[in-house]
Amino acid sequence: MIYTTQQLINILDTEMRATCNGERILLNCANRIDNPVLAKALNLEKVGKVFAYQDFRRQIHEYQREYQVSGVIWRVCTFNNQTIQFPEIHNQLIAVSGDKEILMAAKSSILEFWQEMTQNMKFWLAVDCQFPISEKMIADLIQQAEWAEIDATRTDLYLGLCWGDPKEYIYQWAKPESGCHRIIAAVNQPSSIKV
Repeated sequence: MIYTTQQLINILDTEMRATCNGERILLNCANRIDNPVLAKALNLEKVGKVFAYQDFRRQIHEYQREYQVSGVIWRVCTFNNQTIQFPEIHNQLIAVSGDKEILMAAKSSILEFWQEMTQNMKFWLAVDCQFPISEKMIADLIQQAEWAEIDATRTDLYLGLCWGDPKEYIYQWAKPESGCHRIIAAVNQPSSIKV
């Protein structure tokens, strides 16, 4: 029997709890820190918990690769009493072959939801909320994106226009090969809440 995506998530949750409760220890964590001064300054018990969980999660990722267990989960976003369900890679799993195509296939439905929900709203890039951006700029970013994500607060709707490697797109160091432009839609100004 091959474990499902949800079963792997449950296993990781259980392991995370066990690690946080001190039920997992890593005896050689000082050996993993290259700087001996830093190793003395850190709480090695806490660092050992991090390393123990990372080691376990790495084994889960190897299992995913070997058995091609998807890292995709389906998330629900609700804004103005309208709901959309869309795929994303679980934050503790990795994308395997075919997962990126699942993300890409949902792009058009996410964009339809975005366009329906953001009529008469203004738009900002999440990195610079001082000046609104044009719908032309958004159209250009949409053309460049391989897949899309969506998030909401009570008053703002966030669109992520993503490209590259689904395992790396959230990291600044991955640009320009992978990344995500986040656009905020709001009636007047974006709220101070960030998602």
